[in-house]
Amino acid sequence: MKIVDVIAHHLAIPAKKSGPEVPFIWSRLSQVIVELKTADGLTGWGECFGYGVPHAVAATVTHTLKPLLMGEDARAIRPLMRKLFQKTHLFGRYGISTFAISGVDIALWDLAGKRAGQPLYQLLGGAASTRVPAYASLVRYPEQDDRIAAHAKQAMKEGYTMIKLHQITPESVAIGRDAIGHDVPLTVDINCEWTTQQAAQMAMAMDEQELHWLEEPVWPPEDFAGLAEVQNSTGVPLASGENACTAQQFQAMIDAGAATFVQPSVIKVGGVSEFLKVATLVEAANLELAPHSPYFGPGFVASLHLIAHTGRAQWIEKIYFDLESPLFTQPLRLEKGSYTLPEGPGLGAEMDPHVLKEFRVKE
Repeated sequence: MKIVDVIAHHLAIPAKKSGPEVPFIWSRLSQVIVELKTADGLTGWGECFGYGVPHAVAATVTHTLKPLLMGEDARAIRPLMRKLFQKTHLFGRYGISTFAISGVDIALWDLAGKRAGQPLYQLLGGAASTRVPAYASLVRYPEQDDRIAAHAKQAMKEGYTMIKLHQITPESVAIGRDAIGHDVPLTVDINCEWTTQQAAQMAMAMDEQELHWLEEPVWPPEDFAGLAEVQNSTGVPLASGENACTAQQFQAMIDAGAATFVQPSVIKVGGVSEFLKVATLVEAANLELAPHSPYFGPGFVASLHLIAHTGRAQWIEKIYFDLESPLFTQPLRLEKGSYTLPEGPGLGAEMDPHVLKEFRVKE
């Protein structure tokens, strides 16, 4: 079961022209897919967070992690993760190194499921349900843009049961609320825009639209004391965690009382192994789990398995547009507002070799 090859595929796939309009920054999505091969002929697939930094993440997989993995037993996931984290800690425990490790860990768990002949959620101990409801995560549009209402309404027609906006003014959030009515949960992701004082003021103003949560309103995102101050002073539930890596950083967030909805991202946090540690912390603190998952590859599928397995999250986040070419040979489908867990071994989703070849970025 020795690892015989580790390949980082840097892909860039255009957004689907027939779907919702997206800003230029999202028009061609860079992704880093990890392919891990073993001597017994199995292949595992993983995904690293690489938006904006795909070359660096792919290079870390190829030049830093691959030499540490070659010849190792792919079944020894926990020892391998400890090794990778320890050998790379000089480069920083958070960010690009951990993004790269995340992709490797997901691929190792995919291999474990394939070797056991079980889907990931079964390998981990089963799931509360084999269907996971989804919410539509709209990209940010200019203020007062007609697309806010149009896309929110369309998402509801397609069966999504919650809407997330990325708008940063109360007026544009009101547009979204008016479009979907008052019976549908609405969340707003600020992407770390404000000081603590500004965040508190804006939280109160936006909460007139009955927010289910307000996400990452404070800069910098690791200002857990500031987030706790906003949440405590306003009573508005906060969500945070997409920019956090490792269980240690999430423990600090939870200890500070910085969020009600905790948002580990499997392709940032350290993979399946680290996600499970975070989920245990969330359960022990009696908080809500709300994973970050605006992805299209193995990271999205791994999130489905983990959400179903933990049973603590209500939805999976689906970024509200699609790619011109699905990454998998059998793409996942949203049906009646939910995704059904793949039943194949491992992740249950195989990468399409045509996509790997056609959209590969030449380094």
